[in-house]
This record gives sequence, C-alpha cells and structure tokens, in this order.
Amino acid sequence: MTTLATSGFHHVTMVSSDARRTLAFYRDLLGVGLVKRTVNFDDPSSYHLYFGDATGAPGTILTFFEWGNLPQGHWGVGGVHHLALGVATPEAQLKWKRRLNDAGLAVSGPFDRGWFRSIYFRDPDGQVLEIATRGPGYAVDEPIEALGRLELAPPTSAEIRGARDEAAIAARTHPEPVPVITPDMALEGIHHVSAITSDLERLNDFYDSALGLKLVKKSFNQDDPNTKHWFWASYDGTEVKPHSALTFFGWPKGGRAARGGVGQTHHLAFRASSQDEQLAWREHLLSLGVSVSPVMDRTYFHSIYFRDPDGLLLEVATDGPGFSIDEEVASLGTELRLPAWLETDREQIQRDLQPLQA
Repeated sequence: MTTLATSGFHHVTMVSSDARRTLAFYRDLLGVGLVKRTVNFDDPSSYHLYFGDATGAPGTILTFFEWGNLPQGHWGVGGVHHLALGVATPEAQLKWKRRLNDAGLAVSGPFDRGWFRSIYFRDPDGQVLEIATRGPGYAVDEPIEALGRLELAPPTSAEIRGARDEAAIAARTHPEPVPVITPDMALEGIHHVSAITSDLERLNDFYDSALGLKLVKKSFNQDDPNTKHWFWASYDGTEVKPHSALTFFGWPKGGRAARGGVGQTHHLAFRASSQDEQLAWREHLLSLGVSVSPVMDRTYFHSIYFRDPDGLLLEVATDGPGFSIDEEVASLGTELRLPAWLETDREQIQRDLQPLQA
C-alpha cells in the first residue's frame, strides 16, 4: 500500500463555450474571483480562465477552457455528474437559492443529504453545480475513527425522490432579495465532486492505491435508491480534510458513457506539495501499471496526467509556484498573462481573443 496520499483537490477544469459569459456567471453572480486570465497553453487561440479565492489556493480553483466549437457534452460513466461548492450554513444556502432564482436560474432543493444540505442548478453551458453546506459532516452516522466501514441503509422515505415533500422543499427560500453577496455567503471552494462509474469496487482499489484516498461513506443515491453512492476523501481516521471528497454513483455495466464537450468537466486535479513529491507520484503510478504523462510546466504549477479505470482524466498538480508568480495578489486576473514561450505571439493571440470585461 502506498504511503503517498494526496491532501485533496488542486483544481477542477471544465469546458465553456463563451469566456465572457462564464466570467459574468462565476465572478459576478457567484462571487468567485478571477485569479488568472491566460490561454490554453496547448491551444493559444482559446482562453483558459482560473477562478478561486483571493490567492487561488489549491482546493478553491475552478478553471475553464473556452472551446465554443465543441458539441454539447453529457455526463455518464467515466465522467463527472456535478461539482459542489461549499458554504458555511443552511441559512446562507437559502440566500444563494434566492439570489440564483432572482437571476432567472432554476434551483432545486435544499435537500437533506444527511452529511450536508444541497441545492442544485446549472451554469450557462449546462454544467450541473451544487452548493453544499459545511456540516453536519460525515461523522453524524458513523464514528469519525471508523468512516466507510459499513454499508449504510437506504435513505428514509422522508429523503428519497417520490416520497419527500417536493412542494415544501421548493418553497423553502430566503424571504428577501439578495442583490449583494454577504460575507456569510462566501463560497468555500470545492466541497466535493460527484462522478459516475460502472464498478465501485474496482474504483475503491484504484483511488486507494493510486492516490491514497480512503473510502469514507458507502451509501445510496437519494434520487435513485437503487443506485449505490460511495464517497472517498483524504482521511486519516481523525478527520476528513476539506476540498477532498470525491463521490461516485455506481451504475450498471453497459450504462451510458460520458461524452466530453461544452458543459462538462474536462479533468480533476489533485494536490502534490512539491515537484519532488510529484515525481514520487509519477513513479508510484507507473509502478501500478498506470500510463502517466511526462511532467508539464503550466507556469503556476507542474502537472502530470493519467486516467482512472473508467477513463476519467486525472491530474496531479503541484501547489506552487502559484498565481502570484507573474502578478501581485491584489491585481490577480486583471490582465492577460502568457508564458514566456508565447510572449512573442502576444499581438496575434490578443487579436484572436474576444476582449473580457475588466
């Protein structure tokens, strides 16, 4: 068993059809700061936008490739179903529901998921998003030192689709408009990511051995109790680290495969604390028979890429050097930044890109 264990997500990368619309949605509506405006280093004709907290700390980073020429993607086996962002309290979550509803978005929930409460909506490209509360946490129904050891019973009728009071849930919201994001509503980065597999047991072996993620919950999908729903995270028997929970719905073999494209997640990136640790990860993955890319310099971090058994693209990215390597923290995301090897093409690159709002 490996002694390497990632501490959680570094970032999640998605596909957008329109960088300007994505900026308006994530920065202006959701209040997630733009920390870097650059281009896809492998396709400099398209934007690569990075959103996150004030410094772009690992675990808070959402990135977008602007590939408007791609078809609409869809979720399925080997792909991500939804991305959840964290918020502190149920009261703040209801403020988000009201703010999003008033902006014309369809929002479902809040639903009681046992370990947190959830609301769901979609971004302008169709990416399914969730805002989940910080608690009560995974130890509410199992001892913290023994998470994931038992297969929990299916959810109660009060929680499952078809039995819960959908009208009452839909009516639950904040009583007043929320034109400004208040401090209690601050989104806390990646709460969890939910994907789809056709073999939960195989994935348990893979994520444990390959990334050191531990099984912390064996449960069922409340919206389809015939489907198992398992959770992995960075867990040492005393705590589940924030920004680390990865969940999978277990579909039958032969279920619909994911199709990449607009409105879908491109890849999930996990953390390595240093370049030396990343090299250790690479050697470790190769020793398991996993095909791994060479180390790639992404300026703000270094990356290696590989796939899980269902084909989901994964990355291990270094924590540093970080987004302030070429901008002051106070001005992150305000100007187009290019790596040194693209600076000679800046004029042409800028001509090819649509201007973004400051």
